[in-house]
Amino acid sequence: MSKLTAQVQQNVHPLWLRLCHWLNAFAVLMMVMSGWQIYNASPLFNFSFAKSVTLGGWLGGALQWHFAAMWLFGVNGVVYLAINILSGRLRRRFWPLSLRQLYRDLAAALRGRLKHNDLRHYNMVQKTAYLLIMLDGLLLVLSGLVLWKSVQFPLLRTLLGGYETARYLHFTAMTLMVVFVLVHLLMVALVPRTLLIMLRGR
Repeated sequence: MSKLTAQVQQNVHPLWLRLCHWLNAFAVLMMVMSGWQIYNASPLFNFSFAKSVTLGGWLGGALQWHFAAMWLFGVNGVVYLAINILSGRLRRRFWPLSLRQLYRDLAAALRGRLKHNDLRHYNMVQKTAYLLIMLDGLLLVLSGLVLWKSVQFPLLRTLLGGYETARYLHFTAMTLMVVFVLVHLLMVALVPRTLLIMLRGR
């Protein structure tokens, strides 16, 4: 057994995972708030975000914040996925998947009866949500690349349906990320032990 694998198995959340989690939380917060300011400069829909929840003050400032957070989000995501895959944690924590168990756990969650006795193991709702948010993060990065460097990534732009479609995909992926964070915070409020474990590892 490798040293990295042993470390992953020792704690509920090893140090590398906690660092990735909090760096990602910071990056997402900066990207969302600056992204809302960028959105306000050229809205897709008939509304805009309040200045109090945006970052950057103006389009140029928001872009600087967004690009800085983009690098943190991207590099941190690569590190997170690489360690998860190389250590075997991704397979142990997220597989196998079961649609039947997902239905049962989701029904239990909606009734407030989903148990969280052993935080070392994810229930099927958690497994599905975490895997989907990983894919959502990938969509954020890919659509963001089209918006940032559209000329340099013509194939990617075409695969995503063009520049304008990429804008809607990026906005939708961002919205899903915000919804995930809000639900995540609600779950933390309902099961406060999860916050302590994410701070101290066990």
